[in-house]
Amino acid sequence: MLTELSIKDFAIIEDLTITFHDGLTVLTGETGAGKSIIIDAVGLLSGGRGSVEFVRHGTKKAILEGLFTVDDLDHPVHQVGKEFGIDITKDGMVVLNRTITSSGKSICRVNGKLVTLGILKEFGKTLIDIHSQHETQSLMDVDRHIELLDLYNRDQIVPIKQEYLQLYKQMMALKKRFSELRDNEQEMAQRLDLYEFQLRELQEANLSPNEDEQLAEERERLANYEKIYQGIHDAYHALYGEQKGLDWVGLALNGLEKAAEYEPELSKSKEELTNHYFLLEELTYELRNHLEQLEFDPERLNGMESRINELNRLKRKYGQTVNDMLEYAAKIEDEIDQIKNKDSHLQTMETQLLELAEDALLEAKHLHDVRIEAANLLVDDIHQELKDLYLEKASFDVDITERKGSDTELTYEGIPIQLGENGFDIVKFLITTNPGEPLKPIHKVASGGELSRIMLALKRIFAKHQRVTSIIFDEVDTGVSGRVAQAIAEKIYGISLGSQVLCITHLPQLASMADSHLLIEKKIKNERTSTMVTELSKEESAEEISRMITGAEITETSKQHASELISMAKEFKKNVLV
Repeated sequence: MLTELSIKDFAIIEDLTITFHDGLTVLTGETGAGKSIIIDAVGLLSGGRGSVEFVRHGTKKAILEGLFTVDDLDHPVHQVGKEFGIDITKDGMVVLNRTITSSGKSICRVNGKLVTLGILKEFGKTLIDIHSQHETQSLMDVDRHIELLDLYNRDQIVPIKQEYLQLYKQMMALKKRFSELRDNEQEMAQRLDLYEFQLRELQEANLSPNEDEQLAEERERLANYEKIYQGIHDAYHALYGEQKGLDWVGLALNGLEKAAEYEPELSKSKEELTNHYFLLEELTYELRNHLEQLEFDPERLNGMESRINELNRLKRKYGQTVNDMLEYAAKIEDEIDQIKNKDSHLQTMETQLLELAEDALLEAKHLHDVRIEAANLLVDDIHQELKDLYLEKASFDVDITERKGSDTELTYEGIPIQLGENGFDIVKFLITTNPGEPLKPIHKVASGGELSRIMLALKRIFAKHQRVTSIIFDEVDTGVSGRVAQAIAEKIYGISLGSQVLCITHLPQLASMADSHLLIEKKIKNERTSTMVTELSKEESAEEISRMITGAEITETSKQHASELISMAKEFKKNVLV
């Protein structure tokens, strides 16, 4: 959930910090007080498009910061953090920060680490879901319908889709290689010349696995020959010889042997010292042998330097290590074989491509069948939601058609089809709000108020699957009143039971349903306009709801009406939670 939001020098907001709670929080206030500006700030924090117009007049930059807490260890934000190398602490705290300068520069951070706007957006998508009148139109975008349908039945669809995508990507990669080998004769000839030159150069170099590492170690030894020799020499002569280390240990051993004749407890010490003496003696022999074998060969060092320089020259062209170069040589050897034996390779690749396409088609058919089952369930759920929102005469359907393609040998039920990343399905949500009228795409038939309710019905269904921490509704209740307003309030509260919901509203029915109520006001201070936010107590909330009912002065009637709405909301919440 969004725990705290800090806004500084943003539009008409000078300096504002808001603490949010879980459940349903409503933001109310007069038009122009700055409610939508707060939502704009959250939108920019989630990677929305910024502008210098957001920077408060007379200041150098606008600073936005949001603290999110994520209790679910399986939440998608952890995967995003892992992908971009940003640590999400064990307590699940994520801090998004964005600064917009008066020159138009945007600086983004996640948990203190500088990121691009694109990365900030990836985090934002997992944490915040904003719905406004504009965003409602986006939700109705036909291209997104297949995503929503898959989201609805994700537990069954995701494993099938992953299996399909793996096959589809393999097929497309092979198809690309097949086309390159088949279609570009001149490029293939040029590539063959290049590969043969490169392979010849690498083969003439007589590379050995790990050769560069071994040469580097040997060069290090030869370059430090004097230090190595002197160190072994000093160690040997410190141990061996008259009045040297081994001689003194021998004297110590003789002393212990005499003492042990009279003190049996010293026998163990004598045995240990005896073992150490013989170990030291053996070590001195090894050091002497090492000294005798140690020799300095300047010609060998010069040869190694020359070989290392040659390897470094090749590394600049073919890989960072000798092993990388050997792998590259093997790769281009295969490429040369493919080009020289083009026809046989094309035939093999064509067979493989057909097999992959058939396998991908089987998975796409499976995906298609599961989507049809999910669509039937979704239609039933949406109809119930629409009925609850007093659109009982509306009819909703999910149209699933095949992506047709004339240049393919793949067919589904006798129809040539084209595979894509989502299989061969094209999904459209269709609706009619008037009986007898044909089903059409949602955005072509629904009015503003109807569109808000349809969006809310969809959101009510999909909210539990999207797993975002905070859902924001920005005046999606525009154009409704009466029993429809009450139904919308109940639906939004239902969404808040599974996710934090922030809602800008002018509906007293929705405000009465709130767990937290924030009043947004515009104040003038030092001849400058600023936005202020006050968290209302229960009594203050009741007064604000009363004012929302009348639109002007509070009356006894509006107070009574507000009290009734709050009582109804309490009763509804009680029944929902039972």
